[in-house]
Amino acid sequence: MSDGDCEGRMNPWREGFLNGLRPEEPLTVDEWSDRYRRLSSKASAEPGPWRTDRTPYLRQVMRDLSSESSVQRVVLMFSAQSGKTEVGLNWLAWIIDHSPGPLLAVQPTIEMARRMSKQRLEGLIEDTPRIKEKIAPARSRDGSNSMFAKDFVGGILLLTGANSPSQLRSAPCRYLFMDEVDAMQEIPGEGDPVALAERRTTTFARRKVLLTSTPTVKDFSKIEAEYIKSDQRKFWVPAPCCGEFQHLEWSRLKWQKDKPETAQYQCKHCGERFDEHHKTQMLAAGEWRNHSHFDGKTAGFHLNGLYSPLGWASWSELAEDFLRAKNDPAALRTFINTRLAETYEENYSAQVSAEGLMGRRLPYEPGIVPKDVVLLTAGVDVQLDRLEISVWGWSGAKGQPETGWLVMHLKLMGDPTQPDVWKQLDTVLATEWETEEHFYLKIAQLAVDTGYCTHEAYAYVRERLPRGVVAIKGSSRRNATAVGKGSKVDVNWKGRTIKKGVTLYMLGTDTIKTTLFGKVRLEKGPGNLNFGLAADTEYFQQLTSERQKLVYRNSMPTRIWVRKASARAECLDCAVYAYAAFQLYIRRLPKLTMWENLREKLELRDKRPLKSKAKPSKPAPSFVNSW
Repeated sequence: MSDGDCEGRMNPWREGFLNGLRPEEPLTVDEWSDRYRRLSSKASAEPGPWRTDRTPYLRQVMRDLSSESSVQRVVLMFSAQSGKTEVGLNWLAWIIDHSPGPLLAVQPTIEMARRMSKQRLEGLIEDTPRIKEKIAPARSRDGSNSMFAKDFVGGILLLTGANSPSQLRSAPCRYLFMDEVDAMQEIPGEGDPVALAERRTTTFARRKVLLTSTPTVKDFSKIEAEYIKSDQRKFWVPAPCCGEFQHLEWSRLKWQKDKPETAQYQCKHCGERFDEHHKTQMLAAGEWRNHSHFDGKTAGFHLNGLYSPLGWASWSELAEDFLRAKNDPAALRTFINTRLAETYEENYSAQVSAEGLMGRRLPYEPGIVPKDVVLLTAGVDVQLDRLEISVWGWSGAKGQPETGWLVMHLKLMGDPTQPDVWKQLDTVLATEWETEEHFYLKIAQLAVDTGYCTHEAYAYVRERLPRGVVAIKGSSRRNATAVGKGSKVDVNWKGRTIKKGVTLYMLGTDTIKTTLFGKVRLEKGPGNLNFGLAADTEYFQQLTSERQKLVYRNSMPTRIWVRKASARAECLDCAVYAYAAFQLYIRRLPKLTMWENLREKLELRDKRPLKSKAKPSKPAPSFVNSW
């Protein structure tokens, strides 16, 4: 078609070609938004012209999304209703009108993508004339404007859900907007949807990627992980009392008891408290400051609900929300995620760190059995050059969960294929362990891991079945029973089961670890685990060497236990095996009278009255190879 054939109309192909050659007018996303963007009454509480001055903290975000910025990736870890999605819509509109190119917008699911298209994109197009004139009407004859695709001169906007892998790995795109990434599930057989979508931008030298979300659970939050890899910016504002800059922290919001309407902010520098009406001036004078090195690619922004402009979420409303949620773990998690824009960490997370557990040690010596302990069990882990064994004591009462006490952790050095190291284990098995009440206890049940040196381990167990020695093997099968029923593994040359042969018990190690860490998080009281001076920093580092990780199997979220890189875990394994030995032993005891029977059995073993008993002359156990 010639120019004359257009009869005054520009050929769209020629127009697109010329637009691609024409340099962009210097216009940042925030400048474009202030000039052209109109907020829809369908999706905004404040419809009408967009004003960046209303949310000054968004200005730098939009400038980093502009062509003039060298930033390639922008990460927003924001509280709910703070403007992060509107920033994304401003950016989409700016791309369509000012810097066209292939654009992919991703929501967590197809259904959420459909909702965004109807509630947000349609309003953006209808209420912003600059955009409306560049996108064909919906259901037009050429089909260029559908629910999930919008054609415009020089580019196309595709809208999809993270649960549609075919869309995430299709055509390349220059621009990528992924909203609420923490709600995006890992795709079976494909992996992380964020990484999958980002691979579509790699062919563009001037790419831009925007990732936004409120965070979720610590160590499982995608947006937190991306923010940690960024330059970690926070918004600093001047205090009206002294003028010193600081970023707003939840711990500094103060109010009178049970009176959230009295909420004020306490200055970090001078200690004065000030009211929320100063916030408008504070935000206008604020600035983003990075708390980590900028790698030249990724800019990260963190903003909590304390920065919400006047008329949005007030400080008194935040205080009231907190008071309602503080005693409800589920509500508190929602508050922390959506209001504070922080990841939720279970209360026990800090307590089960090596440092936290060292601070909780009790002052009982290695090898001494604490008061009230009436049963000892042990777990043995077989290694290439040694055996490691943990001895645990157990106490309890009717109707209460068992309480555990670490008595000793030992390393018995020697080659497990040779008899010497197993003889050392015999010494431990025969030891009478002194209690603080001056009774003596022997190990009632000893569980030996048979995953390594299986033949030697079976031989050791077979000869000591009457002494409470059992063979176990760990399994990380999901939702497995803590201790299985057991199956015979000793057969003769005819394939027949040997009478009084070895029975192997399979363990649900993930199940037991979940139970043990539930006990560890209890600092005091029935049902917890206690540690004396037999445990040191290395012991606790091994005990806490694994953490739960959220994975998706068949699109269903599942928590599995994974080991930290290069960490050893023998102490954790021994604790698991000792707990399995405890569960095996109590299987044959009447549950209602179990603890009373064990106490009676212990006292009958030594009939001397406790008050008249002198400290026995028999020495406490001592091992050269002890921890």
